[in-house]
Amino acid sequence: MINRSTTMRLKNYLTGLLFTLSFVLGGCASAPSNGGLSRMEVIAAIDKVNGYWEARTPAEETPFWYVAAYHTGNIEAYRVTGNERYRRYSEAWAEHNQWMGARSTNKANWKYTYGETEDHVLFGDWQVCFQVYADLYQLDKDPRKIARAREVMEYQMSTANKDYWWWADGLYMAMPVMTKMYKITGNRQYLDKMYEYYSHANSIMYDPDEKLYYRDARYVYPQHKSVNGKKDFWARGDGWVFAALARVLSELPQDDPHRGEYVERLQAMASALLAAQQPEGYWTRSLIDPAHAPGPETSGTAFFTYGLLWGINNGLLPRDVYLPAAQRGWHYLTTVAMQADGKLGYVQPIGDRAIPGQVVDQNSTSHFGVGAFLLAGAEMVRLLDK
Repeated sequence: MINRSTTMRLKNYLTGLLFTLSFVLGGCASAPSNGGLSRMEVIAAIDKVNGYWEARTPAEETPFWYVAAYHTGNIEAYRVTGNERYRRYSEAWAEHNQWMGARSTNKANWKYTYGETEDHVLFGDWQVCFQVYADLYQLDKDPRKIARAREVMEYQMSTANKDYWWWADGLYMAMPVMTKMYKITGNRQYLDKMYEYYSHANSIMYDPDEKLYYRDARYVYPQHKSVNGKKDFWARGDGWVFAALARVLSELPQDDPHRGEYVERLQAMASALLAAQQPEGYWTRSLIDPAHAPGPETSGTAFFTYGLLWGINNGLLPRDVYLPAAQRGWHYLTTVAMQADGKLGYVQPIGDRAIPGQVVDQNSTSHFGVGAFLLAGAEMVRLLDK
């Protein structure tokens, strides 16, 4: 007798197979490079999701990570659409926050342990806003926009500490700050320190066998296991890392001595993620144990889709291998996650792990999920522009 679990797996397999065939067959008839997608369709999806979000969310919000991560995607959406409303929205947010993250001026009290107070200046969750400020600076080079970023990051680099990035999310929050500030200042220390901090993160969170990152040292196997006794890699945590590598490589000099290592890590993660994708196009919250927290999740899926598309667009991931996966991811994002009114659903709430039984449905949304969707959409536009 075939049990329900086997039946569902067979159904999922067939669904994915039919979806992939639709891309192949559709491509034979029309546009073999993009599965039938048009630039106009992707721009429409970006505007639908971003328009819904900005109409319901005031720009005058905190510079803390979950809001700032949205703005990293909003800026990329602006770059491919030229929609001035997007730029003005991020500019208003930055002005509201006086181009700062955490605002303490007493360096003796600056901390980088977890914290949401104004003293946690060196904690990466307060630094991701500097990415957006740096991007806005490149559009209008007013030194005021990056003054606090330089003060904070250059103070941090003056210390001997290397353990600033002790959680997977931190790589997204702060690594691209370093390349962006290098691009502006030409100060090589930004790239050297980035590699030091990244190396520390690898030493405590990276699993060289699975080619994936644990969320932080608390979740390393076998200290922590999934409900089925497997290694537990949190999708959004690995999404942060995968997206960070893409964003860093987009601005890292070609002759950087460590560029090859970053490229190899992006490629290794891409291979692991390809194996973990579900037939419907999404990734589950626990990457190699889908049964731990089954069902779709949008933020990890969007970050993975973005990273795969970025790798394809920049010649680092073979198109024939990875484009079908990226297309499946985008299909999920625009047909399941994106609701009829533009609300982006199935975003796991703020947290640090996959939680069995946690409700994640069409009404689950958040700033960072929308930002990740915009990153993926922008890269899909770039793919279609090639």
